This record gives sequence, structure tokens and C-alpha cells, in this order.
Amino acid sequence: MYRTLKGIGTAELVVKKSVFIGYASPASSEEEAKSFIGKIKAHHSDATHNVSAYLINDGKNFAVRYDDDGEPKGSAGKPVLKVIQNKGLSNVVVVVTRYFGGIKLGYGGLVKAYSEAASLAIENAGIVEVYETERFEVVFSYNLYQAVRETVEGNGGKVVGEDYGELVKFIVETRKGEAEPLMELLTEKTRGRVRLRPLFMRSV
Repeated sequence: MYRTLKGIGTAELVVKKSVFIGYASPASSEEEAKSFIGKIKAHHSDATHNVSAYLINDGKNFAVRYDDDGEPKGSAGKPVLKVIQNKGLSNVVVVVTRYFGGIKLGYGGLVKAYSEAASLAIENAGIVEVYETERFEVVFSYNLYQAVRETVEGNGGKVVGEDYGELVKFIVETRKGEAEPLMELLTEKTRGRVRLRPLFMRSV
């Protein structure tokens, strides 16, 4: 399981006449992160700086990078990366564009401004948890409907498919590792009067 962004988020703030525009996006790979950075840089080619950072870690791939893009070393890209890390996020890329307003902010001022723009963009994007899931099929008679639904929904399961014919058929989704215990519980609650069949696993 990891935490990432729901979508693309943007934010803008003005600090001593400098305009900071933050962009945050989910990225499933380092290539995707680099592509996003490239698009923002192209869009803001007239900006003073386009600072960026990304963290890719989905259990298979790992990459961490940041770029100060001409700002004093450690004053821009690194603080943006720290925001990503402090929020416990993975598979995320953030770009903060700066249009210089004529007043120098100093090292601490830059750190604060870039951090705030990154944080606001991330918050506006929304945070979600991604985890592997398992599914199974449960078939039962109508008189067991309430018992089956309550057992599923009261124990971490979610009914993601329903079919009503001679018998009721539910497709149930759970987190990885929780399907088997739930199937055993359904068998117990219904005294073996349900038919169960494991399906497949996916990521959500």
C-alpha cells in the first residue's frame, strides 16, 4: 500500500511580489515524472525558475530526484521533495514555477515559499491510498441477502457487482489477504449455504 495523489493539483501564491505557481501530479514512473516536468517548463518557458522534485516508489521501482533550477543550492528543490516525503507520498511529481518580483527573499524565505506552494498544490490534488485487492464471487438464495451483505460490508468487504436471477450473485472486493477470512466468515454465518469462488487481484 502507498499514498499518492488523486489527480493534478495547482496553487498560486505571491511572496514579496514574486509569484509561485505549484503543480502536483501522480506519476507511475520516472519517465512520466520527467514528462510532466517538461510540460510545465515548456508552458512557463518565460519563468525565472521551474523547480521540481519527484519520488517514485511502487514496490518495484524507486527514484528520487530534485532540481533547484538555478535557485541557491538546497533552497528550492530539496524543500519541495521534503514536502512530498513528509506527507508520506509516493509516485508523485511536483513543479513550482517562480516569476521573480524584484525583491530577494533570502534562503529561508525561498525554502518557505517553495514548501508552501508545493504543499498547497498537493492538498488541492487530493491524497488517496493505493493498495492491492482481491475479489471473489458469492452466490446465495434471496433469504440470505441481508446476512450476506451485512457480513461483507461489516468486515472490510465491498460489493462491486450484483446479479439477480434465480439466485443472487455478488462480486466482493477486499484488500489483499482479507478475502479468504471473509469467505470463511460468510460460510460460518450462513452455515455453508453460499457458493464461493475466488476471482483475481488488482491494484486500486
